Amino acid sequence: MSSIVRFLSGLLIVGCLPAWAAEPDPPSARVASKVAAPTVDEASIRKILAERMPNAPKLDVVRPSPMPGLWEVVIGNEVRYTDPTGSFLLEGELIDLKGKKNLTEERVNQLNRIDFSTLPFKDAVTWKNGNGKRRIAVFADPNCGYCRRFEASLQEMKDVTVYTFLIPILGGDSPEKTRAIWCAKDRSVAWLGWMLKSELPPKPDAKCDDAAIERNLALSRKIHVNGTPAIVLEDGNRIPGAVGAVELEKRLQALAALAKKS
Repeated sequence: MSSIVRFLSGLLIVGCLPAWAAEPDPPSARVASKVAAPTVDEASIRKILAERMPNAPKLDVVRPSPMPGLWEVVIGNEVRYTDPTGSFLLEGELIDLKGKKNLTEERVNQLNRIDFSTLPFKDAVTWKNGNGKRRIAVFADPNCGYCRRFEASLQEMKDVTVYTFLIPILGGDSPEKTRAIWCAKDRSVAWLGWMLKSELPPKPDAKCDDAAIERNLALSRKIHVNGTPAIVLEDGNRIPGAVGAVELEKRLQALAALAKKS
């Protein structure tokens, strides 16, 4: 459950009507409403929300949404909406009916987009099939069953280079397995051996430099990777979760076609 959803669970109606907004306005408030409304801007809404949600996570972005009178509130890579008075917090999708677009989905995709070229590939386990001209990055945990299925699907792909950033986030012996794979003589062989055949490499030397694992964990937190596998395409867009070879092939072909047009 996300941090904002956990917070909202304490409200009277999750994602819509806070408990403090349930009480009817006192007469003084009704009289005050006849007075000219104060200027609404980012700073004023931030101040109001901070006062009314003191235990909420940091608000990364507060800005007008495409819908007049509605403000966008971004926490991490999560998008919510509020009214100009900060009295309501809405969790849901904003749809442009005329343009037939899911504006919330587009915004989340924008927030999740990564500059592929800036990824620290030296900290990844790398392997390729064919000429390797098509590249993807994957954040994976060795104890992740969905990661295993995805890794098996990748073996069917032609001309790909796969960069796997190991992040032991699932508990148990994930840290030990991750270190054993990273410290193996041939990391790609060790990774594929474990994921495809359940063959774990020997216990690594205590002197092995495994600092890359902590760097990968820090990177995953920075870009809000909350589960595995997390797949990043060369255009910076993500695929949340495992996909089959057919679906991935469609995405890669569409990406290649788009690159030819540009």
